[in-house]
Parts: sequence; C-alpha cells; structure tokens
Amino acid sequence: MEGVFFLFALAFGGSALFSSVKIVNEKNEYLVERLGSYNKKLEPGLNFVFPFLDKVVYQQTTREKVLDIPPQSCITKDNVSITVDAVVYWRIVDMEKAYYKVENLQAAMVNLVLTQIRSEVGQLELDQTFTARSEINEILLRDLDVATDPWGVKVTRVELRDILPSKAVLESMELQMTAERKKRAAILTSEGERDSAINSAQGQAQASILDAEAMKKSAILKAEAERQQQILKAEAIALAINIITEKLSTDNKAKEALQFLLAQNYLDMGTTIGRSESSKVLFMDPRSIASTLEGMRSVIGSESQNDPLIQALEKVDSFKHNS
Repeated sequence: MEGVFFLFALAFGGSALFSSVKIVNEKNEYLVERLGSYNKKLEPGLNFVFPFLDKVVYQQTTREKVLDIPPQSCITKDNVSITVDAVVYWRIVDMEKAYYKVENLQAAMVNLVLTQIRSEVGQLELDQTFTARSEINEILLRDLDVATDPWGVKVTRVELRDILPSKAVLESMELQMTAERKKRAAILTSEGERDSAINSAQGQAQASILDAEAMKKSAILKAEAERQQQILKAEAIALAINIITEKLSTDNKAKEALQFLLAQNYLDMGTTIGRSESSKVLFMDPRSIASTLEGMRSVIGSESQNDPLIQALEKVDSFKHNS
C-alpha cells in the first residue's frame, strides 16, 4: 500500500515538474496568469511556472503577418458602386495589449480596415480611385496604424488589390474610352492634315519665291546682255561710221559705193514689204532714185545697162518725170 502511494506521489511530482517547464520558441511570446490575474510574459527560451497556479492563457508570434481583406462593396463620391479588396501587413508589438485590450484581434482588424476603406473611397470619385491608389494606401496605413496602436499592433503596409466597378459601369467606361480614342484620333488626323497643308503652302511659297528670284535674275541678266549687245552694236556702228567718214573724205569712189549700198538696202526693204500678204503702198523719192541710179552706174559700169535692177529703177524714174 505504501509502495503504491509512493509511486503515485512520484508520478504526480514528475508531472508537476514537467508542467512547470515552458520552452518558448524564437519570435514567440506567452502570457501567463496566476489564479486568474495577469502575472508575467514568457520570453523566448527556457521559462518556469508554478504548476496548478500559473496558466498560459495566450501565445502568439511577434513576426509580421498578412491579413487578407475580403472584397467589399463601396460607394464613391459620385454614387458609383465598386468592389474593393485589400491586404494588410501587421505584427504584434505589445502582447499584453493585444490580448487584454481587444477580444478577437484579427476580426477587429478586419472590420476596422473595411470601415476605413469605405470611408476613404466615399471621399473620392470613380476616376480618382484608379489614379490615386498610392495615396489611398498611404492614408489607410496612417489611419490604421493610429487606430490599432491601443491594441499593441503595428500596421506596416496596406495595399488595395482590386477595384472593380459594376458591369454596367465597366461598359460605360469602355464606351467612354472608345469615344476618347476616336476623339484623339480625329484630333491627331486633323492636326496632321493641318501640318501637311502648312508645309505644302510653305513649300509652294518657297518655290514661288525661288521662281521669282530666278526670273528676276534672268531678266537682269537678259537686260544686261541686251545692253551690252546695244553697246557693242553702237560701238561697231560708230567705228564703221568713223571708217566710212574717213574714206568719204579721201576717196570719191567711196561715196558712190555708199550710195550703192544704201540703194540696195532700200530695194531689199521694198522686197520684204512686197512679200507681205496685206495691201501696201510704197512711196519712193525721185531724187533718191536718181542718185541711186548714178551711184550704181558708176560702181557697176557700162555693163549695168542690161541689169534688171537698174532697168526697173530707170522705168520708175521715167514714170516719175512723165507724170
């Protein structure tokens, strides 16, 4: 009987000794109550408690954890219904507050995050919710960090994952985007046509300017050439006159030759006029005809009596005298 009691006491003592030893893993913490009141916090490593008096009521990690926020319906400032979900990164910094300040810490955080998301989305219009995602994340992080501080929780990051409007809103947005693209395409097309017209007009203007400058230079060069030609012609005539004048002053035969040349030019002019198809009347001076005959006879000689040109002039001269 005594042996049985000894074995029972030994087993009971061994069990009590074993239950008094608590080994806490790294990045974990335990909360211990003694007789229903908070007593102490067990740090990572080997710890001892009093059997039957002390009780571990809460154990949790201090590592960062991820809180997945389910999709939630929200109303924007312009009364558009959208569905928003998010993910929150957080960790416990005060184990005692996390256990004693709030009941069911994770559920409380989910409800708090949903409330904050609805509040922030309700202050923005639909278009702003897509463009201001980073700003919303920063605002949620700041507000949640302040709100969860009494619970011994540190919120390190908040990210909105999906912002999904309703099907009708999506269809309207697609129509709007299509219209915007068509508008931009029309604007770009008109701008391209305008630039093309401007470039074409500028090209034509430049071409006209170049043509005008070319014509101007051509006219100038032509005028200079004509002037130079007239100058050379005048110089040649002056030179010829000088030579003829010298010859006339020294040689009588030269005078007769000059009369012959003038008479020949005079007759050539009459021939040219006679070839014209229109009616014409040619007036000839008798004195010039007589002087021309004398010059031609003196130049050609006695054989000139049978020359048709001299005979024609003699007929004209005799007709003039008879008349």
